[in-house]
Amino acid sequence: MKQTDLREQWEARIKDYRASGLTAEKWCAENEVTTRQLWYWLRKFRDSKESSVRPPQWVPVNVHQPQENTESLLLVKVGAAVIEIRPGYNPTLLSDVVRTLQALC
Repeated sequence: MKQTDLREQWEARIKDYRASGLTAEKWCAENEVTTRQLWYWLRKFRDSKESSVRPPQWVPVNVHQPQENTESLLLVKVGAAVIEIRPGYNPTLLSDVVRTLQALC
């Protein structure tokens, strides 16, 4: 028997098994096959379905960077360090950072 014929035969058997509502043992006894054969072919078809699943496709995404508002940007230079200050900054944190940089630079 050719491999394709065998595969088609087992596809039909598995379809019949699933439709029967019987336990694997009972269905195999009625159809004169071993449960080992049934499990083998069930696994083989499950694995072939998993391998035939299409791989994910990449979709192009365009990311637009918003224009920086440089008018409200303040640069603070402490030694070699430059700090960009933007609206909504934390004044206490800025003060601490500047003191630390002055001590280091």
